[in-house]
Formats: sequence, C-alpha cells, structure tokens
Amino acid sequence: MKLLMMSAAVAVVMIAVPATAQVMTPDEYVMTAGASDLYEITSSQVLLETSQDPRLRAFAQMMIADHSKSTADVKAAAARARVKAVPAKLTPLQQELVAELRAEQGPARDAAYIAQQKASHGQALNVQKAYAMEGTAPALKAAAATIVPVVEHHIMELKAM
Repeated sequence: MKLLMMSAAVAVVMIAVPATAQVMTPDEYVMTAGASDLYEITSSQVLLETSQDPRLRAFAQMMIADHSKSTADVKAAAARARVKAVPAKLTPLQQELVAELRAEQGPARDAAYIAQQKASHGQALNVQKAYAMEGTAPALKAAAATIVPVVEHHIMELKAM
C-alpha cells in the first residue's frame, strides 16, 4: 500500500511538470516519445506477469500493440526528417515507476498500474499535442498528430477503470 501511495504521488508529479516550456527540438521529441512508449510497453508487460483482471489485461495488451506502433511511426518519421532515432531509454523516474510496479503483487499492482497509466498518458498527450502544433519537423509533426487520438482513446479507457 505504501508503494501504491508513493506511486500515485510520483504520478501526480509527472503530470504537474509542464511537458514543454518551449518547443521541443526534433531530437528531444523523438527521445521523449521513445521513452514514453518504452515505459508504456514495459509497465504493461510487468502488469501482464500477474494480473488476473481480464479488462486490465486487454488494456495492457492494447498498450503494447499501440505503443509499439507509435514507436515505429516516430522512427519512420524521424528517418524522413533526417533525425537520428537513438534507442529508447527509460528516464530515471520511469525506471522508478517500473520498479514500484514490480514490487507490488495482485490487486495492489493493478491499482498502481492504473494510477501510473493515468499520469503517464496525461503527460504523453501534452507532448504529442505540443509537437503536433508547434514542432519544427513536418514528418514528426504529422506523426505526433496521428498519435494524439490514440492517446486520447487510452485516456478514455482509463477513465472507465
């Protein structure tokens, strides 16, 4: 329970931090989007190790599929924009959140996962919308614009949980 409370507090901090103080460079966008997708995929894989909730399992599988696709879309757009897409890496905060999920079991892990997903999708939506509107690389702007409705769909699914 203590980890769940800490996880929720960290998740709130993730949302409280503005996604962008200024327009991200194409390199920053690719790095940020890659880390976000990697976190969604990794945390969903952790959930699938133990969750017995069929609805949550289906959501986690959707996260893996959708965020794998958005990673591929951003990489392809980066290539068209001549931006080097370095391999995605979790941020220290994302590493901590994944560790917290691993430390939980059963319903506590499920609850921590939902709380983390709500926060991370709020942040991801901010990043994608900001780059879609203000980004400087047209191919990456287009990719961000196609990712926005997918993230919005995830948020709607999370609201129902």
